[in-house]
Order: sequence, then structure tokens, then C-alpha cells
Amino acid sequence: HMEDEESVDVLYDGVSFEYLRGKFIRTKNTHGTGCTFSSAITAYLAKGYSLKDSLLKAKEYIQGAIENSLNLGRGHGPLNHMWTFYSFKT
Repeated sequence: HMEDEESVDVLYDGVSFEYLRGKFIRTKNTHGTGCTFSSAITAYLAKGYSLKDSLLKAKEYIQGAIENSLNLGRGHGPLNHMWTFYSFKT
């Protein structure tokens, strides 16, 4: 919810902090980002990825889902969870 041009997630492994940086995407279509991000992390962990790699891959996925989000109705629109298969952008 910050207004920076950068999105930063912080990984703390019990010993040290690591900052995972990405670009901030200015859009209202953010409904479901938290649930989707945590689900993606969990899915990559279940596939055997390390915690850091799971976070990086989930961050990449959520960025694509936001960049390809859908303008539906009013207010905060949904992500495009299927963006890796197809995009509705023209």
C-alpha cells in the first residue's frame, strides 16, 4: 500500500533479513493479491523449492497476475490467475 516505485518483500529466516525487490505496479486491480501470493509460495514449497526460491517464483507469478489483471466492474478488480496461459490485454 506504499506509493514507491519499488515493491519490497522481506524474508527473515530466524537469523538474517533478505530484501526481495521488484517493480511496483500502479493499478486498482489488486483484489486477492495476498491470498494468491501466499498460495503461490506454498505451492512452490510443496514442489520442493527452497523458501527463498519459492518466494522469488511466487513474486514473479504475482507480478504477472497483476500486470495482466482484469478491468471488471468498479473498484478493485481481480488478478488474472491464468496469465501464464493467456492474457486478455490487447
